[in-house]
Amino acid sequence: MTQSLSDYRERYRREIIPQNYQAVVHLCFTFGSGLAVVVYCLFQLSQVQSLEWLTVPLTFLYANLAEYLGHRFAMHRPVRGLKILFERHAGQHHRFFSHQDMELESLRDLRVVLFPPVLMVFFVMAFAFPVGFALTWLFAGNVGFLFVATAVAYFLNYEIFHLAYHMPADSWLGRRRLVMLLRGLHTHHHDPGLMSRWNFNITYPICDAVFGSFYRTLSKG
Repeated sequence: MTQSLSDYRERYRREIIPQNYQAVVHLCFTFGSGLAVVVYCLFQLSQVQSLEWLTVPLTFLYANLAEYLGHRFAMHRPVRGLKILFERHAGQHHRFFSHQDMELESLRDLRVVLFPPVLMVFFVMAFAFPVGFALTWLFAGNVGFLFVATAVAYFLNYEIFHLAYHMPADSWLGRRRLVMLLRGLHTHHHDPGLMSRWNFNITYPICDAVFGSFYRTLSKG
């Protein structure tokens, strides 16, 4: 680890992470509340019709596109009203983790990996629930509940994968074959020379492949 990176990490922990920050509470809130929403929505389903099940793959693709666009633009370019995302991601996360030093060193470092609880609540309340209500009104309750359940499950998938990329490579999660492959793509994204152009999907690189921003080897461009 370079001295400048080490210095930034220490400064971040000292000046940005609140003294009363509880990593375990943060982790439990993210996955506990997310799972609660998913389970609640699934229990509301009743006699789901064949066409209604199409909500799941369509929502998955919608979420993958939202992940791609949000990461490529709001997180890497200052967008009015969303500058907090740019500052937290490009200004902090990419300075804390370089492509040569991807691993967190303590539980408190979860603060720079997981979305803050307030942003999670914002995403759910501003995007998942309103669209779910609209789909319920336009089609049926099953469609709305399936949309919210799938969207929130995708968000949790995002958080799990992103956390796995920044855990030690020899950890249980880090040794999973899919995680190893996707971790490599995300590591390329953390290269300062590549991060503004390549590998914006944190989870499955579907939109990266569609929009020509899929990058697999550091020997290229």
